[in-house]
Formats: sequence, structure tokens, C-alpha cells
Amino acid sequence: MSHQIPPCLGPRTTVSAPSWRPPAGCWDTQFHVLGPESRHPYSPDRHYTPPAARLEDYFTLLDALGLERAFVVHANTQGPCNDIYLEAVGQAPERLLAVVRLDQTCTPETVRDLHRRGARGVRFAFNPQHGGRLDPSIVQHVLRCIRPWRWFVQLHFDGARLPELEDWIAGLDAPVLIDHLGRVAIADGLDSAPQRALLRLSQQRHVWVKLSGADRVCAPGASFDTAIPLMRRLAENALDRLTWGSDWPHTGYFAPARTPDDGTLFETLIRAFPVEDRIAILRDNPGRLAGS
Repeated sequence: MSHQIPPCLGPRTTVSAPSWRPPAGCWDTQFHVLGPESRHPYSPDRHYTPPAARLEDYFTLLDALGLERAFVVHANTQGPCNDIYLEAVGQAPERLLAVVRLDQTCTPETVRDLHRRGARGVRFAFNPQHGGRLDPSIVQHVLRCIRPWRWFVQLHFDGARLPELEDWIAGLDAPVLIDHLGRVAIADGLDSAPQRALLRLSQQRHVWVKLSGADRVCAPGASFDTAIPLMRRLAENALDRLTWGSDWPHTGYFAPARTPDDGTLFETLIRAFPVEDRIAILRDNPGRLAGS
């Protein structure tokens, strides 16, 4: 079946140098490790086949950006198994924590073991572009299992659905981290229904927003700076609940021109905020989210 699934590109091999060097202790709150398929087979239900993304290559990026710590996050292409993420944490426990995938088979004992191995969050990824679907009953079951450990819940969805998801997200009894600026279409403007819903949710004290994926929410060919007005509005509501993520290795791209430069993505954050706000987003907030 794998020959029927199109291959996507890997990340760029060069990174432009950012204009600012973060202080010690700063975080990237989203990257993925992938494959190789011989050791960590991809899901047969994936929408594309990415090349392997090695931890050592990611650390080269992390050092280039001046960041020290990171969340390695479950990707739908990897299927339901969490071994690859736990292995990554095991290789660098002083630098990494994991965000895993759980389902109806989860038990409190499962979570206790995952917590011991460095997991601190669970991801529900149901954006149709990347596969997955939302089952609220499974989410509630997992919430009961993770509650004693005070994990956060990470959500990746189609931004156009955010108005209908708003009440459900507002009612979740756990810290919620919304991926990729809610996947809202930046070109639709701050008065669009999805962006208004995201801004309302950002006023909820349990809701966090990841300032990642500017390449995914800005119009093709547009400057990533077009996301800055939304970033700044979110900071008015939730500066203490914003994080940043690289989203390396940027799966799902098929045209080289669309694959983002990680240095340019990071530079967007630099242009969006003064130094003290950057430090809150990169160091202070992720540390609290991680429970450290």
C-alpha cells in the first residue's frame, strides 16, 4: 500500500541565522522525529510518506536557534505507537519531554509509566489534512487518566472548525494547548469567525496557544509577518499562556518553495515581540506547562 501514498519533502538543510540569541533555558514546544520505517513503521493510513527525521539533525537546528529544550510531539504519520518519542527522550532526558498519543485503551497505570519516561502531554490530532478524527468520548476517558499527573492536552484541528469546537474546548477540564495558531487562515483577517473564536478562547485561563505554523496559516507566498497581528492580539489576552514551536521537520510539503526556513519562522517571533515577551514565550511559559 505504501507505494500508493505520495512522498513528501524533508526539511531544508540550511537555516538562516536569527538576529537575536535567546537566553539559557528556552524551549521549542513542537518537533517530530520520524522513522526510519525499518525500525518505526509509518501508519498505513497516513496521507503522505515523510523521509526519516533524525534526532541528531533536529539538535543541529535547536543549537542554531539558540534553544536548549523541546517537546517531541506525536505525529499521525507515525501511527499509534509512542516508542519513537520515548526513545528520543531517553537519549536526551535533560533536553526533551514527550507529547504522546493515547486512546480508549489508556489506563492510569499507562500514564504513570509514560510520565516516568518523560511524557507530559497528550495530543489529539484531527486535522483532516494530516489524518485522525475527533472522538470526544475518548478525550474524556484520557482526561480522567491523565488528571492526577496534571498533563496538558494538545489539539490540532482544521481552523475552519474552530467556531463549532469553541464551546467544547472551553469546557475541557485540563490545560489545553492549541496547535499552530489554531490553523486559522490569516488572510481572512482578525474579524473572521475562526480568529474571533481563537481570541475568545485565549481569554480562558486553561487555554494556551502555540505560536507555530506560520507557514501553514499564512497564504502561500505571503510573508510570515502577516501572522504578527494575530500573535500580538493573542498576547494581549494570554501572554503568560503562549509558547513557540518550530514544527520541524515540516511534514506534508511537496514543493521546495513551500518548505519553510526555520530561521525565518523564528525571526517572525523576534519581530513580533519585545525581548521580555519573547523570554516569557520561549522560557517561562513552557517551563510552567512542563511542570518544571
